[in-house]
Amino acid sequence: MAESPLVTYHDALRELATVHGVATEYWASSGEQVIVSEDTLLKILRALGVELGEADTPVDEAMLRAALKHREELAATRPLPACVVAVAGEQKSFSVHVHDGAPAEVRIILEDGEILSPTQVENWTPPREVDGVVWGEASFQLPAELPLGWHRIQLESEGVDTECGLIITPARLSTTDRYLASPATGVMAQIYSVRSRDSWGMGDFHDLGSLAEIVAEKAEADFLLINPMHAAEPFPPAEDSPYLPTTRRFINPIYLRIEDVPELVMLDKALRAEVEELARGFRELNSSAEIIERNPVYEAKLQVLRELYALPRTRERAEAYLAFKKREGQGLVDFARWCAQQEINVQEFSAHQITPEVDELADFYMWLQFLCDEQLAAAQRRAIEAGMSIGVMADLAVGVHPGGADANNLVEVLAPDASVGAPPDPYNQQGQDWSQPPWHPEKLAEAGYLPWRNLLRTVLRHSGGIRVDHILGLFRLFWMPRMQPPSTGTYVTYDHEALVGILALEAERAGAVVVGEDMGTFEPWVQDVLAERGIMGTSILWFEHSPSIGGPRQQGEYRPLALSSVNTHDLPPSAGYLEGEHIELRERLGVLTTDAADEDAEDLTWQNEILDRIADNGGFRGTELEGRSFKGAQRDERGKTRDLLVGLHRHIAGTPSALTCTSLVDLVGDRRTQNQPGTTKDLYPNWCVPLCDGEGTAVLLEDLAEAELFAPVAEASKRPRKN
Repeated sequence: MAESPLVTYHDALRELATVHGVATEYWASSGEQVIVSEDTLLKILRALGVELGEADTPVDEAMLRAALKHREELAATRPLPACVVAVAGEQKSFSVHVHDGAPAEVRIILEDGEILSPTQVENWTPPREVDGVVWGEASFQLPAELPLGWHRIQLESEGVDTECGLIITPARLSTTDRYLASPATGVMAQIYSVRSRDSWGMGDFHDLGSLAEIVAEKAEADFLLINPMHAAEPFPPAEDSPYLPTTRRFINPIYLRIEDVPELVMLDKALRAEVEELARGFRELNSSAEIIERNPVYEAKLQVLRELYALPRTRERAEAYLAFKKREGQGLVDFARWCAQQEINVQEFSAHQITPEVDELADFYMWLQFLCDEQLAAAQRRAIEAGMSIGVMADLAVGVHPGGADANNLVEVLAPDASVGAPPDPYNQQGQDWSQPPWHPEKLAEAGYLPWRNLLRTVLRHSGGIRVDHILGLFRLFWMPRMQPPSTGTYVTYDHEALVGILALEAERAGAVVVGEDMGTFEPWVQDVLAERGIMGTSILWFEHSPSIGGPRQQGEYRPLALSSVNTHDLPPSAGYLEGEHIELRERLGVLTTDAADEDAEDLTWQNEILDRIADNGGFRGTELEGRSFKGAQRDERGKTRDLLVGLHRHIAGTPSALTCTSLVDLVGDRRTQNQPGTTKDLYPNWCVPLCDGEGTAVLLEDLAEAELFAPVAEASKRPRKN
C-alpha cells in the first residue's frame, strides 16, 4: 500500500527542518510538548535562506526533496569546512573535498606565521558526482598541542585554492579558578540610574568609576556588574533599553562626562560659560525621583561634543585618536558611516540644510567612540586601583535593534526575516518578542566567526569580566517569523562548541571571568558544557529549587561555578518583590493571564518557604526575626524590611558560589522595577527609573554610603576571605 502524500510531505518538511537545525517540537517550561506548525517551519526555513519559492508559493514534497538534495550536494562539494573550531589538545579531524583522484595539499598557518602539516587519516566515503563533476573526500587530523588562537587552514588541489579559519580554544577558562578557591562578591547597578551632584541628569562614565570606588571601599566589592553600555541611536530620539542596542560592539556616547573630555579646556570663555549653564540645568534633575528622560540629555551633550570636535587637537591627542581608529579597523568605519548616514537622512528632510559628506560626518562619530573608550578605560582603572580584583563586569545583550547599525552592517551573517524571543512561560504568559534579528548559524561560520570575535574583543577591552545575557542562545535561540507572535516560534540550534569556545578564548586572552545568564528552558547538559569550559552560571534566590529534598534550594546546594544573587534587573528590587510588586505590576499592565489573587497566594507561600529555609540556616541571627517561623504569615506580618534584606543577602553570601552579587537598589531599599519584560514604554518606563530609597527619595552617589540600609545590607553581603 502506497504511503499517503500527506505523510511523505510531512516527513520531508521535518527532515529538512532538522538538517537545518530547526526544531520540529520542543518542551515548554510547563513540561508540555509543543509540536511546531508546518507554517512556522516553512517560514523559519525561508528565513535561513532555504530555496522554497516565494512566501506565498505553495510548497510540495518535490520542492522539499530538492532542497534536501541541494544541501547534500553542497556538503559534498565544499573544498574546506566553513571554519574549524577545536579545543586545545584535541586532535580533531576535518574533511576536504577535491576532484576525485586529485591530490590534496593541506597546510596549517599559525598566527605567528609558522606552517604545520596535518596528518591524513582514513576516509572511505565513496565519490559523488554533482553536475557532471566527480568529487572525492579526504580527512585530516590536526596536530596535537596547537597553540590557542586564530589560525588558518589552506588547501591546494586541481582547480582548488582556498582557505578557512582554524580556531583553537581553551579547554577551560583559567580565570575562574581563583574565585572557586577564594569566593568574591560584587554589586550590580544600572549606571544610567546612578547619579552624582555633577551628572547631567543621568549616570555617566565618571559616575561608574565613582560607584566602583565606593562599593570597593564600603562593601568590599570585587566587581561592579553594569547594564550593557552598547550604543543606541546616534542622536535623539534614542532607545531606552540597553538590551536593544543599535550595535553590541560599540559604546553609547550618552554616558560621556563632558567635563572629562580634555578638549573642554580649549573652549573660549563665552562657550565655557554656556556649557556650564547647560550643565547646571541638568544637574538640578539629579535630586528628582521622576523618570529619566534621555533625549534632552543626549541632545545637549551632542551639541557640546560637536563644538569640542571642531577644536584643534594637540599632537598627543591626534596620535592617540589615530591609533584608536587603526586598532578598531573597518568595523569602526562601518559603524560611523551608518551613524552619519542616519544624520544625513534626517537633514535631507530640511530644505535649508546643506547635506555634508558621509565621511566628514563619520569622523565625528568615530571620535565619539574614541572618547567613550578613554572614559570607560578610566572607570576600569579607578575600579582596580580601589582594590577590585575584577573591576567592571560588562553585560552583553542578546542581540540588536532590527533597524540598527549591526542589522545593516552585519546583515550577511544575520537572519533579518526572523525575530528572537522567548516562548510563553509562567513569568510572561504571552511569550516575548525581542524584535532582534538572530545570527545566521551557517553564515556566521562561513565568516570565520569574526563578527563574534570582534564584538567580544571590544567589550572585554576595558572590563575584567563579562555577563552574557541569555547564554543559552549560544546553544539555541527561540526564533519566530518576523511580525508574528511568540506562540508561532521554535528553536534554532547553533554550533555551541564554536560560540562558547570563542567566548572562552577571548576571555582567556583578556584575563576576564565569564558569567552566563543560564536561566530559562534548556536541557541539563547545557550547564554541564558551560561548567566544563569554566563559564559560571547564574542562580537567583527566588528561582532555585532543592534537588534533594524539594522546596527552596538549601544554602550548601548552590552551584560553586555560578554568580548567585537575590534578584535580577528583570524583577523588582527585593523590598518590592517581598511586597508582591512583581504581581501587582503585571496585573496593572495587563500582562498577567491568570488570577492575580491566586498568583499572589502561590508566590507568598513560596517566599515564606524561602524565608523559613533562611531562618533554619541562621540567616536572621541578631535581628528581630531570629527564631521565628514564616509559614502562613502574610506579607505585612513578616517583619521589618531591613531584617528581611539582611537575611536574604546573608543567605546568598554563605553559599559556595564563586561569585555573589548584591543589587545597588537593595543597598538603598528601592522598590520600583527597572524593567518589566514583555512591555514597551507606552505601558511602563522601562530602564528610566532613577536610584531611590524606600521612601521614593533620589539617592546620589555622594550620599550612597550613608543610606539607612547600605551598611547592614553591605555587611550581610560580604564573603568570608580565604588566604
